[in-house]
Amino acid sequence: MATLGQFDDLAVEIGADFVATVEIQRPPANFFDQALIKSLADAFEELDAEDGCRAIVLCSAGKHFCAGANFAGKRTSLEDATGQHLYDEAVRLFATRTPVVAAVQGAAIGGGLGLALMPDFRVAVPEARFSANFARLGFHQGFGLSVTLPRLVGQQRAMELLYTGRRVPGEEALAIGLCDRLVALEDVREEAHALAVEIAISAPLAVDSIRETLRGDLAGEIRRATDREKAEQERLQTTEDFREGVRAMGERRQPEFRGR
Repeated sequence: MATLGQFDDLAVEIGADFVATVEIQRPPANFFDQALIKSLADAFEELDAEDGCRAIVLCSAGKHFCAGANFAGKRTSLEDATGQHLYDEAVRLFATRTPVVAAVQGAAIGGGLGLALMPDFRVAVPEARFSANFARLGFHQGFGLSVTLPRLVGQQRAMELLYTGRRVPGEEALAIGLCDRLVALEDVREEAHALAVEIAISAPLAVDSIRETLRGDLAGEIRRATDREKAEQERLQTTEDFREGVRAMGERRQPEFRGR
């Protein structure tokens, strides 16, 4: 098993079966910020250049796949010193040429759902919880969910999930297309790896060609979507409703929104 260079908060290995494993190591919740998404994009770009890698398993250490963004009340968690926003790095992720299978345990919430929908496939567990909870916080969805969520579940279902922010358990996620396979918690990584191997034993040039046809200009669509998502998030984060949504979440109570 080969090991690539060092990436902050990630473990990256390539097996003899042409499958790489990229593990996010910020347990238990695996909150992300600009630095983590940049680290993921850097790793995926290196794997794209590796002849020994034909598929990637994306997984997380700890209880949850990714419980969302680590805003920490500061823009510094969303941008680096040069002003590069985490959504700029997200576009790089969507431009990855190598097929990706996510192993989703626990929660994939908010931006964490956006990260979970970046891969080609998701293997999840009954205990998984998927939620685009942005409206419950008083602001706009992000991480390209404006594009990826309707692609998977259809426009009408996507609107319902975005308007309500409700949590979708693993069995319902399988039924509506948010995940592709559902297995026991102890089997999720093994099943994700098995699916990645199924991809890796196919002719790589053919897989590349098929994937390019089906995904189209997905990275470009994500760029255009995240430009609007970012602008709307910045606008709505100045509202009283957003402040109330964040307070209510911290206090574990129902928010009282006033439309201002």
